[in-house]
Amino acid sequence: MGNCQAVDAAALVIQHPSGKIERMYWSVTASQVMKMNPGHYVSLIIPLPGAENQDDSGNKTVRFTRVKLLRPSDTLVLGRAYRLVTSHEVMKVLRAKRHAKMKKEQPETDSKMENTSQEVAHERTIKQRSGSFSRSKSWRPSLQSISEAAVAS
Repeated sequence: MGNCQAVDAAALVIQHPSGKIERMYWSVTASQVMKMNPGHYVSLIIPLPGAENQDDSGNKTVRFTRVKLLRPSDTLVLGRAYRLVTSHEVMKVLRAKRHAKMKKEQPETDSKMENTSQEVAHERTIKQRSGSFSRSKSWRPSLQSISEAAVAS
């Protein structure tokens, strides 16, 4: 009998959303896999070290922390596991990330706006004060200092 593990290391595994497992024994580009599965993206499964579990039927399951989408020009490597992800799932994750990023930046934006408005108000106050000082320092004739000579008729 042959060594099954050697054959598995010499194959790349593609997991479909339906649960179907496909093994390929040659390198292939992500664009070729996407052409064979329209509406799907290819992602690399990144496993946690030592996170292998066995279920009741004796199959090994691997938990992963994240899924990295591959570019169409990337080559799938033998001995690695990949997953097909629907374009709907990708868009859902991208929307969630964008929403989280906007939510995270919003308090920063609010505080920046508040700081900016405080700075503008401070600058206005300084300008008003300096303007009032410059107005008060400007020369104005004083009526008390002008003496009127009495004119004799």
